[in-house]
This record gives sequence, structure tokens and C-alpha cells, in this order.
Amino acid sequence: MTRSQRLDPLLRVTQQRQDSVAKQLAERDKALTEQQQRLDLLQQYADTYTPAPAGSTLAPAMLANHLAFRAKLDVALQQQSRAVDTSRQACDVERARLMLASRDNKVLEQLAAAYRSEETRVAGQREQRELDDLGGRRARAAREEGES
Repeated sequence: MTRSQRLDPLLRVTQQRQDSVAKQLAERDKALTEQQQRLDLLQQYADTYTPAPAGSTLAPAMLANHLAFRAKLDVALQQQSRAVDTSRQACDVERARLMLASRDNKVLEQLAAAYRSEETRVAGQREQRELDDLGGRRARAAREEGES
């Protein structure tokens, strides 16, 4: 088994790891998109839920309910914003993992290519030596035949 062939199983493993990390990154990206969409919808809802107009009169109980709901809405916005930040960080981590896995795979591919190139060069030299030896034997045989 040649050196390049011995790297093939390792190359398959690194490619599988790279594919796995890429899949995880895609899942994290999807989760981030969903979290961002939730935040955007919540922000739109909060923007439409404005305080009561200045000239209107609200019963104290209704005003208290309005303010309490707005406070809960603000808390929900903060929580969702934190969820988006967490998802973004998870995406960044997966992206870094993918870059590392890709780099590892590329290094092994380059090493295997170098090994294959060296093996091809050595095989070519061996073949040339064999052809030279064969040519030399034929020349000797022809000389010996001519001397007899």
C-alpha cells in the first residue's frame, strides 16, 4: 500500500467531519434566522402598541394594564434579543469549526497529492531504468551475437 493510499481513509474521515460541521452550521444559521424573524415580529408588534394618545382619558386600571403589558413586551424584546445574540455566537463558533475542518481536509489533500506526485515520479524513473536496462541487454546481446 502506497503512502497516498494510506491517507485515503483519513481523508474520508476529515471530509465526513467537514460535512458534519457544515451541516451543523446550516442548522445554526437556520436557527439564527428564525430567532431574528421572531425578534423582528416582536419589535413590529411593540412598535404598533404605542402608549395611549396624550389627549385621551383612560381609566386608571386600564392605564395600569397598558403600562404593565408594555413592560412585559419590553422584557420579551430583551429576552428575544439575547436569544438572537446567543444564536449568532453559536453560528460564529460553528463557522470557525468549519474553517478548521476545511483547513485540515485541505492540508491532507495537499499531502496526498504530493505523495501521489512523488509516487508517479518514482514510478516513471523506475520504468525508465527498466527500459534502459532492457535496451542495454539487447545491445549486449546484439554485440555478443555479432562477435560469434
